[in-house]
Amino acid sequence: MEAELKRLIISALKLEDLSPEDIASDEALFGESGLGLDSIDALELGVALRKTYGLKVETVTDEVRASFATVASLARFIAAQPESGDGP
Repeated sequence: MEAELKRLIISALKLEDLSPEDIASDEALFGESGLGLDSIDALELGVALRKTYGLKVETVTDEVRASFATVASLARFIAAQPESGDGP
């Protein structure tokens, strides 16, 4: 799942200068450290996750923010969603 998510991040955000191996599973995705994604990237990633996994996030809570912190936490968040993709 994590390798798949890394490929999705690269594809959806057009990060052609990166490969999945360049992204550590526990590396911060947002902010000045780590991958350095911003709020626009978060929106684009959310759309890609919705299309790929049926993931729906109705409200951005602290829990959701924490889930989007790293590839590993995002993989756990997606795996915890109901199979129907209806979200929590």
